[in-house]
Amino acid sequence: MPHPATAQRVPSSLANRYGSSQSKFSSWSRGRKVLLWAAIALVVLSFVSWLTFGRGPGADNKLIGFTVLSPSQTTVDFQVTKDPASTAQCEVQALDDSYAVVGWKVVTIGPNGQEQGTEHGSTTKQRIALLTDSLAVSAVVDSCWIVKNS
Repeated sequence: MPHPATAQRVPSSLANRYGSSQSKFSSWSRGRKVLLWAAIALVVLSFVSWLTFGRGPGADNKLIGFTVLSPSQTTVDFQVTKDPASTAQCEVQALDDSYAVVGWKVVTIGPNGQEQGTEHGSTTKQRIALLTDSLAVSAVVDSCWIVKNS
């Protein structure tokens, strides 16, 4: 059984050898710690707000279907909902059975008249042909975004 005096000396000798186990921030005042957490919360809130609102109006898409015509061509049908006066671009992909991209295209959808599509021109159907490197078994509309006029 260790002697009580020896047991108390071991932690202090470890602290002498390896340094104090207290963190660098443990000496900070409570107010300083609160300010640090408030700053971190503000940065996180700003980032989430930018993701939600800061990127401007977007373009929504919905895959309607696809048809594999041959090992070298697939057609993709999808619809895009956006402000009729805006121009959008959508990234469309054809995938093989291991989810590798075998066909890829960025499609530009220009402004629509109110008589085009549905919802006064907000939603329009698109059909595109993708050239593929090998047989596709699936197709996706990866994303759509509004193009800024410069």
